[in-house]
Amino acid sequence: MVASEAAPFAKTGGLADVLGALPAALTERGEQVAVVIPAYRPNHYPGATREAYHNLFIPIGSGYRVNIRESTDPSTHAGVTHYFVECPALYDRDGLYGDAAGDFSDNHLRFAVLSMAALGVVRYLFRADVLHLHDWQASLAAVYLREHFSGDPTFLGVKTLLTIHNLGYQGIFGPEVVAQIALDPRWMNPEQLEFFGNVNFLKAGIAWSDAVSTVSKGYAREIQTPEFGFGLDGFLRNHGPITGIVNGVDYSQWNPEHDPHIAQNYSAADLSGKRACKRAILAEYGLATDNLDRPLLAIISRFASQKGFDIFADAASRLLAEDLSLVVLGSGDPVQESMFRALASAYPNRVGVQIGYDTGLSHRIEAGADMFLMPSRYEPCGLNQIYSLRYGTVPVVRATGGLDDTIDEDTGFKFRDYSGDALLDAVRQALRAYQNIDRWTRRIGRCMEKNFSWGASAGEYVDLYRRLAAGG
Repeated sequence: MVASEAAPFAKTGGLADVLGALPAALTERGEQVAVVIPAYRPNHYPGATREAYHNLFIPIGSGYRVNIRESTDPSTHAGVTHYFVECPALYDRDGLYGDAAGDFSDNHLRFAVLSMAALGVVRYLFRADVLHLHDWQASLAAVYLREHFSGDPTFLGVKTLLTIHNLGYQGIFGPEVVAQIALDPRWMNPEQLEFFGNVNFLKAGIAWSDAVSTVSKGYAREIQTPEFGFGLDGFLRNHGPITGIVNGVDYSQWNPEHDPHIAQNYSAADLSGKRACKRAILAEYGLATDNLDRPLLAIISRFASQKGFDIFADAASRLLAEDLSLVVLGSGDPVQESMFRALASAYPNRVGVQIGYDTGLSHRIEAGADMFLMPSRYEPCGLNQIYSLRYGTVPVVRATGGLDDTIDEDTGFKFRDYSGDALLDAVRQALRAYQNIDRWTRRIGRCMEKNFSWGASAGEYVDLYRRLAAGG
């Protein structure tokens, strides 16, 4: 597997969680798995590393010489081999993708080098049947494999799978980078690299890979439509079929029965601890704790246009006219941060907002809330709605992508129209259902019974790998 980040080493989002959990689930099924990521300056290494290959030449740009390091800590996802591409000129920086000034201007080189170095890992350190590439940062590995190493017997029969985690990020650069990243100008055409006059790394990965997948069946359908295709819908339809496999979650980390972050552990058989968690999170946010029967709605999210907070803003005043409390954890768009701060100021006893991210706090919110709101414009898979199910926190979601795949009428509440009115109607349905405590408790039980562990998802990936390896 090749990716730009992987837990526990480097993380900015859900991609790292997938690269942390999926390889381990595959090894449990008997597969041999290696993960290749850059050796960033901020990387966290739980154990020691060793130099596995010295001075690998990468013929990109003026040429780079990289070292490949390997994690030697057997406790880090036992059975998975982790390799790190060491190139200080490209990766010895404080950020993974950029800094306060924006994206790094040489990201095209940084991830082209990652892609070609990964092929060096396959050539010298880890023979593979399938090269599984994740998002645009790893996409060029498919191009380099077919166009630069087609005659190398090392790669005879090696198949490539590209997984799109979020089509909104494609790796688009000016046409001048073609020569810099060792691509033939002949490939700068609409069927391969070219995208409205620019170079599109993700499009290249789609064009040269043997198969394409994404992180839910719903999102696999949506990205082939103009509304969600970000200009690649027709290209994706021509390169189908696209396999949708829902991301799993790590229940060893997300389980209220033994979660060390929450006020009191609980289970579907004994929910008393959830009430204690509700009291604790209200107190932590400085909200009123005099009425624990008042429903508590929660949001944990990046504040970005994808996440639907424009329609939340449209409904906010009407929503807070209802007898409910709201806790929010997130950061991002300054306009949306200001909107949530204004709500907290206007409703100091019922709305609490924490700007930023805190892992422990996110667990305490999941445990203490009654309902979890995800009004996303689009959502490739989503994880918080799955965490919410296990914590008995009823999801209220827009029916898109992975949200539509993972939430049903027995567990949560969904709305389809992308509007404040539709969001408000769904929350009001949930509030009405909350008034019948017996039915609500049964709904919580159904939520907590759902199983989205990585085992099932890993099995689907193994089936896909085997079809690819067999030439299907």
